[in-house]
Amino acid sequence: MSAQPVCLVTGGGAGIGRACVDYFAARGYRVIAADIDAAAAQSAAQDAQRRHGIEAFGVACNVAQWADCQAAAQTALQRWGRIDALVGNAGVQSAGRLLDTDDAHWEQLVSVNLKGVANACRAVLPAMIAQRDGRIVLVSSINALLSPAGMTVYDMTKAGVIGLMRSLAVDHGRDGVRVNAICPGATMTDHHIRAAAARGVSEEDLRRRTQGYALLGRVAEPAEIAAAIHFLISDAASFVTGATLVVDGGFTIKG
Repeated sequence: MSAQPVCLVTGGGAGIGRACVDYFAARGYRVIAADIDAAAAQSAAQDAQRRHGIEAFGVACNVAQWADCQAAAQTALQRWGRIDALVGNAGVQSAGRLLDTDDAHWEQLVSVNLKGVANACRAVLPAMIAQRDGRIVLVSSINALLSPAGMTVYDMTKAGVIGLMRSLAVDHGRDGVRVNAICPGATMTDHHIRAAAARGVSEEDLRRRTQGYALLGRVAEPAEIAAAIHFLISDAASFVTGATLVVDGGFTIKG
């Protein structure tokens, strides 16, 4: 990896993605924060740059659109000449049993959670192959491993992310590209805090209600997920590819 590596983070404007932008910048990465919310992407990049004195840039990117992913990758290449790492994090969550879904539900989840992840990978892989070095971490979910009721299409897309990861690891290992996935458990993201607020539940109350989760008795903070993602991208995981890392406080073994 170069002295000042470059990382592209999709969904980098909030939650786990924003935590990754900050975490990677703190460790010397130049970062492109890509998000469908351009203002959030720019805010994440500016905050990381101010806090850590490293170059960071925010771009508007709807991962469901191939042209947007291609443009985000080109921004990194034009500014810094390389892409060392991708965090494929952008995603949407929506509940519904199969019988409750319609075409719009399918289109939204599949186009972002599965096609969007593939678009991001397709955008960065040529540069990684050319430089014979690349690290990709795709953000799946524990829902890919054990499914709660009423989340059919979401769970399917997150399982598909793991399938995509395995195929890419097989196809591009000899190109010097490592590809892994991470399955976070419940995490205290902006999305969940806002959703709780819409129900009249404060962040303090939400944290109180989530006490006792899994084996550690609490949900994760976004920075903890970012740290696990960084491990998979770092040289400390230089012989790890095709793997799925579960970061859920032990929820999947507790049931």
